[in-house]
Amino acid sequence: MTRSRIVTAAVVVIGNEILSGRTKDSNLGYLAEQLNALGVRLREARVVADVSEEIVRAVNEMRSRYDYVFTTGGIGPTHDDITSDSVAKAFGAKLVKNPEAVAILERMYEPGQLNEARLRMAHTPEGASLIQNPVSGAPGFQIENVFVLAGVPAIMRAMFDGLKHRLAGGPPVLSRTVAAFIGEGTIAKELGALQDRFPDLEIGSYPFFRQGRFGTSLVLRGTEAAMIDRAAAELGRILHGHGVEPLDTEPA
Repeated sequence: MTRSRIVTAAVVVIGNEILSGRTKDSNLGYLAEQLNALGVRLREARVVADVSEEIVRAVNEMRSRYDYVFTTGGIGPTHDDITSDSVAKAFGAKLVKNPEAVAILERMYEPGQLNEARLRMAHTPEGASLIQNPVSGAPGFQIENVFVLAGVPAIMRAMFDGLKHRLAGGPPVLSRTVAAFIGEGTIAKELGALQDRFPDLEIGSYPFFRQGRFGTSLVLRGTEAAMIDRAAAELGRILHGHGVEPLDTEPA
């Protein structure tokens, strides 16, 4: 059987407010879930400050390594919104006033309200295509495999929902979680052997504390439900061999 090519992605979260802890990022989790459903594996996420050199470095490193790169934040009207300019630098492209973006902003604001600061939101790298923003109007943009999105969660989600038809993914990523009151160290060797027997699956273990007791959530991820079923059955036998019953099983 020929394996499907794994399609990959990365996210660059941009903003001093994230790094300071003032703003709690919720975009990463949403993007991970949506990309999984499209058959795109999120392989890396990086949080960078509002520093042009850092943004350029992150974008260039990731766009050469992954199929898709998504940036969030830094495309507003203020002095510290430098994402558009930084992405243009990453591509060696000229930052231009996008006529289509200008027209969108002109429809958004009353006459005389579209000042120079707001017009910053119409600047994109030359050759970029717009990503529509049905929530507040000001668009994001795509240049090659990089998608530049807003940082406000409701806007970012609406932008992503409007662009996801542009993405070509592989088979959707399925997962199953089996939790049990057993320590990771107790089954570590057997879990490693299970991973060896199922190399096409991602098998992870994550400790938890419930009802005053420690346990482990065991997560099986892959693209074939039948393979996950077989691995889950073996995992059940491993747990039973230690006299432990699974607490719950979430289906693939």
